[in-house]
This record gives sequence, structure tokens and C-alpha cells, in this order.
Amino acid sequence: MRVLVVQNFDGTLLGQVGVALEEVGAEIDVRTAHRGGLLPQTAHEHDALVVLGGGQNALDDANYPYIPALLELMRGYVEADKAVLGICLGSQLLARAYGGKNQIGGAEEFGWCRVAPTSEAAGDPVLGGVPEEFPIFQWHDDTFSLPDGAVRLAGSAVADNQAFRVGRAGYGIQFHFEADRTLVRHWNETFAQMIANRHPEWIAAFEDEATRHGPVADAIGLALARAWVATIHPARANAAAPVSKLAVSAGL
Repeated sequence: MRVLVVQNFDGTLLGQVGVALEEVGAEIDVRTAHRGGLLPQTAHEHDALVVLGGGQNALDDANYPYIPALLELMRGYVEADKAVLGICLGSQLLARAYGGKNQIGGAEEFGWCRVAPTSEAAGDPVLGGVPEEFPIFQWHDDTFSLPDGAVRLAGSAVADNQAFRVGRAGYGIQFHFEADRTLVRHWNETFAQMIANRHPEWIAAFEDEATRHGPVADAIGLALARAWVATIHPARANAAAPVSKLAVSAGL
């Protein structure tokens, strides 16, 4: 199994998605597109695509001229019936690729926030089984409208579209389910000045927030990661841990 990972910003990592991919022995091919890393022209070379987050917005073609080619590549994977995962900026790009409208600013969420699945999520291979509401890490200012034909899977009080699916396994997920407490601590250090400027109270509050929300968020995030990995080869779907059971065991 070969998985293409497109990195859009320094310091973004696969986190729990990487754990789930390593569990099935996936070969991970990381392309640093924001630093000039070349993108494949087609979906033929890999079994799945992950597009990570970033500090730029999904319309910033002028500063990141690879974005139009990335949009085409994302569509190519979905149309080839291959699994796609867009996280945060990646979800906004997937929405744009299918005609959704990007809203720049006005939808700020940071830290562990509450997300709720929609009724359509109940039968979904990835979001099916999540609790009626759960904490998960967020870090975004932008949002998007749902593309025509997409299935809305989750929302929050700030951003209606927190997760959606296009095709069989093209997932856009606004929240950072890949970010367990270890990755968030890494971001605290890597983006220390950015966080201090915009969220000066965060570092002092972090350990209490991590203790309160981290165990549940980490358990749900890893279950979601495993469930998405199972969509790469649907025959492996039974290997995905039930999200609801993990949430209960974490004390939700």
C-alpha cells in the first residue's frame, strides 16, 4: 500500500493518521508541495492521498501556485475510486475542488472544541459510531460551503461543515483528529510565537485542557484514522476499531 501525503506547511505532521498507516505497513510518500516538491500528475502511482493542513488559505494560488494542480489531483483520486483525506486546509481544498465556496476568516476555532455528527454520519464507514458530541482539536479561521452532491457528516457551533464525503471515500475533515496530545505539544513549540500572538492564554491553560479533553479526543482521533485507512482497501474495514467503544473506554 502506497500513500501520497501532501504537506502544505512546515511543522504539520501525520500524527495519528501516521500511526494508523504504520499499523498496516503502508509506504508513505511525503511531498512538500509548499517548498517546491513535485506532485504526481495522476493517481496511478499511489493507493490513497492525504492532504494536510497549513497556515495559508485555500484560495491563495498566487503564493502557492501548485494549488490548482493539487485540486485536480484530489479530483483524480476520488474519480479513480481511491481514498482521499483532506485535513483542515486539506478539507477546504477538497471542498473547492468540487465547487464549494471558501470563506476566508470568520470561523475561528482553536483548542479542543465540540463537534457533532449529522444523521447522515450514522452509516458512514469513517464517522459512523462517533458519539452525539465529542471534543476534538481545532485550529482554523476559514470554512467552506458544502459541494453539490457531498454528504455532510459533522458540524460545530462555529462551522457548519466539519466533515463531508465525496464519492466512496473522499473525506474532507476540518478538525484535527490526527492531533493527539503529543502532536499538539509539538505545535505549541513549533508555532510558539504564532500562538502567543493570537491565543496568549493557551500555554498557561494547555495542561488542564489536555487533561480534561485529551484522552477522549485522542481515542476518537485514532479510531477515525484507523477507519479512514480501512477505506483504502475496503476488505480491511473490519480492522477499524469501533469509534464509540473507544470513546466509552476513554471515559466520555
